[in-house]
Amino acid sequence: MNSILIVFLKEVRENLRDRRTVLNTLVTGPLMAPLIFVLLINTLVTRELSKAEAPLPLPVVGAQYAPNLIAALKQGNVDIKDAPADPERAVREMDADVVLRIGEDFASAWRKGESAQLELIYDASRQDAQSQVARLRGLLDGYGQRTGALRLLARGLSPNIMRPIAVAKRDQSTAQSRSGSLFAMLPYFFILGGFIGGMALAIDTTAGERERQSLEPLLANPAPRWKILTGKLAATTVFAITTVLLSILAFAAVGQFLPTEKIGMSLSLGPYFIAATLFVMLPLAALLGVLQTLVAAFAKSYREAQTYLSLLMIVPVIPTMLMSIVPIKTQTWMYAVPLMGQQVSMLRLLRGDPVADSSLVLCFATTTLAVMLAGVVTARIYQSERLAISA
Repeated sequence: MNSILIVFLKEVRENLRDRRTVLNTLVTGPLMAPLIFVLLINTLVTRELSKAEAPLPLPVVGAQYAPNLIAALKQGNVDIKDAPADPERAVREMDADVVLRIGEDFASAWRKGESAQLELIYDASRQDAQSQVARLRGLLDGYGQRTGALRLLARGLSPNIMRPIAVAKRDQSTAQSRSGSLFAMLPYFFILGGFIGGMALAIDTTAGERERQSLEPLLANPAPRWKILTGKLAATTVFAITTVLLSILAFAAVGQFLPTEKIGMSLSLGPYFIAATLFVMLPLAALLGVLQTLVAAFAKSYREAQTYLSLLMIVPVIPTMLMSIVPIKTQTWMYAVPLMGQQVSMLRLLRGDPVADSSLVLCFATTTLAVMLAGVVTARIYQSERLAISA
């Protein structure tokens, strides 16, 4: 046990001496992601809210054929603009979000009580224009429903005959659960933080010392190599979980500056979320540290190890992409899969959904088992005499 502690303190002390690495790992990494996230969300929400409140600029082709419709649109806070010479080109070149075209036969069809044709010209691939298109469609649909009701009343009929079914909406979502879609990437940031937090130390304690030819004297000590490895892994795990904790606290702090209440959402990262997240992330941080150390053991230089671990960084993305592309109902077995279990646990906690303590324990236990298995493989690599050879 004394050997493990000595190696642990040695690796921690040496890593703390590298101020640039410590700054990037424990300060820049945990703080930059939340700041960038807040700036993006604030910009997106502010822009969409300003669009919703500001007059909707709408170029109209053939406005003279439907004066009543134009008057109704103006009452709906629509700013009617002159039509461009080529509406399709104006939309493609982003000179207009949407253009309304009214045909010459609109007036005659309207007087006959027939369906009058309108054309909306827009680009569905432009995400920034979708809110404007939806807003205009809502105004046109509302105008059409009011006019249809008046036509039925003029003929002595009740407008309800056109509504044989009345649907009452009962939204079961909460402000916190609705935030799950917007903040679904937060678990990935925490997992990535654990990966980055231990990466520098995992490389330096293996490939770095191998390149500096200081690993061979360390392994020549009478202490069992599994104790040396355990001390290195403990130091790597401590830095990884520290980065995770700082990331959570940073997101909890900057979350207070997000305008979530304006869009009916809520981001709550309270003490229970922090404690539960750290509980399930602790074995994952150790697992990532073991895997990083294992991969770095095959590298003969620091730069080579960085290349290998950059490829390994793709692994944490897989559960996030899988659950984003194919959203499925949470099953108990998911908690037993390392990475996926952490992803599911944090996402449900983020949404405010109940997570059974047994599920969190299952996630912790199975990931710990994976740590032991990966540790056995890494320990076998450490028994090899070729590990200390740098060339």
